[in-house]
Amino acid sequence: MDIKEIQSLIKFVAKSGASEVKLEMEDIKITIRTGSVGQSTPETTILQQIPMAQAPTAPVASAPPATPGQDTAAPKTDAPKAEDSKYITIKSPIIGTFYRKPSPDKPPFVEVGSNISQGDVLCVIEAMKLFNDIESEVSGKIVKILVDDSSPVEFDQPLFLVDPS
Repeated sequence: MDIKEIQSLIKFVAKSGASEVKLEMEDIKITIRTGSVGQSTPETTILQQIPMAQAPTAPVASAPPATPGQDTAAPKTDAPKAEDSKYITIKSPIIGTFYRKPSPDKPPFVEVGSNISQGDVLCVIEAMKLFNDIESEVSGKIVKILVDDSSPVEFDQPLFLVDPS
């Protein structure tokens, strides 16, 4: 099941008026809960169990519906977005704990100013006691690291800004 099929399912459930839908397949488990009558967007929980080889492809996927918490942050970031528009944002493909280093006694994978190539490991995200390497899907130069080391991250949360030129 790809992201477009999941998005279509979310839209269908939202329009149908169902309050909760659960779907379980071989490699994926999805629960979609629509909000109360006063909410304009559905609240969605997606849990995926995907083989490690597919994890780096997740940043290409489009964003899920915005939650009310994300809407409040949008006005604060309007000015920086204009200058950041030339940069590519690398986002978290999973929920977990962000680590810049492979282990506490090792140097960070990348620093601001580091040149990266497609396939380079940028960080690791720990999820359920598994450490997942997050690889770059673009080549360029790290402009900004948006998350502190050992911080929790959400799905689709921006991690790095990369200048592709």
